[in-house]
Amino acid sequence: MKTVIIGIAGGTGSGKSTFTNRLKAEFGDEVAVLYHDNYYRAQDDIPFEERKKQNYDHPRAFETELLLEQLQDLKDGKAVRCPVYDYSLHTRSKETVLVEPKRVILLEGILVLADERLRRLLDVKVFVEADADERILRRVIRDVKERGRDIEGVVEQYLTTVKPMHYLYVQPTSALADVVINSGKNKVAFEVMSNYIRDILERER
Repeated sequence: MKTVIIGIAGGTGSGKSTFTNRLKAEFGDEVAVLYHDNYYRAQDDIPFEERKKQNYDHPRAFETELLLEQLQDLKDGKAVRCPVYDYSLHTRSKETVLVEPKRVILLEGILVLADERLRRLLDVKVFVEADADERILRRVIRDVKERGRDIEGVVEQYLTTVKPMHYLYVQPTSALADVVINSGKNKVAFEVMSNYIRDILERER
């Protein structure tokens, strides 16, 4: 079984998770999904207040080596135990999620196109664009409602690390994408990608 890996990148709040989750909802258990965010490095040895100040938008914040290893295992037909990140504690959870090998794997994250080793594993590279104002507003709403953050902390983090890292590491990777879309809710892009995945899956039946 040849595994097809689709990388879906974009800035924070761009709609890449929305696009990824729409594809997951469309195909259910026929596809596997990995989120680069779950591979943030464990920080149990760092005091909580220091964890809050870490730069989570730099490539070094991720244990990409583990992601590469698990992607290769999935390509080899082996199930993996994917880590889970606890955003409220700013460290990796003790839980893991079992991910079974599938014909199609969706890999989502802000920096999945920034690492050459990851890019070599990707069959399709997608970048989701969004206006900067929309992205920060979505980030504030998400972090306050879903991740237990306060607005002041979200804004400070955005200005000190998220925004500069976006222009340094994330935005330049749009030039490396095969497909650039302007919204996670783009109907045409969704139809095109859905038809592409459906064609792959039907060839295996």
